[in-house]
Amino acid sequence: MNTVSVLVVDDQILLRQGLRKLLEIEEGIEVVGEAADGVEALELLAASPPPNVALVDARMPRMDGMGLITRMREEHPGVPALVLTTFDDDELVLGCLRAGARGYLLKDVPPEELVAAIHRVAAGQTVLGGPAAERLVAALSVPVPVEPEPAAPAALSDREWEVARLVGEGRTNREIARALFITEGTAKNHVTSILRKLELRDRTALALRVGRGEG
Repeated sequence: MNTVSVLVVDDQILLRQGLRKLLEIEEGIEVVGEAADGVEALELLAASPPPNVALVDARMPRMDGMGLITRMREEHPGVPALVLTTFDDDELVLGCLRAGARGYLLKDVPPEELVAAIHRVAAGQTVLGGPAAERLVAALSVPVPVEPEPAAPAALSDREWEVARLVGEGRTNREIARALFITEGTAKNHVTSILRKLELRDRTALALRVGRGEG
């Protein structure tokens, strides 16, 4: 079994030391560092070889777990984070997972499950404890409101399509008016109407659309 190096990040010194003692007696796990908060953890990550897993508490002073995981994803993307906390509210669970955590466990997890989770996260898997998994499933089960599809642009009249084709040829309003025997003002009004119906920004966009054969 390959040895998994672990960085323990928790603001409670007794818990940090307890986790170290718990993990160090396990075959295949080595605790390579401890940090009291996200700021200290980032300093350790910047100064030392990267661990295989960061075991992170969710709520800490100065920089909490969510903030640390966000920074780790940007600055140390090769170090997966496994959250180990006493808090299991929806916002915290989903926030940490969105930030990039690869696992979320509560501190009442049995030691053998914690050890197994560390190995799984180190292997690239995602691990969710029972409460975290239930909250994630519940969040994914909430129906997402379906936005109504935008109405299709109104079809162009025959005259508007003639004007559109001339715009596609690069004609000015004056040239369009002469070609179709209409006033320059009427040609301009047609162009404005076409842009509105097709939801285009300007004549260039219209010319490109006509050039692609879209009506």
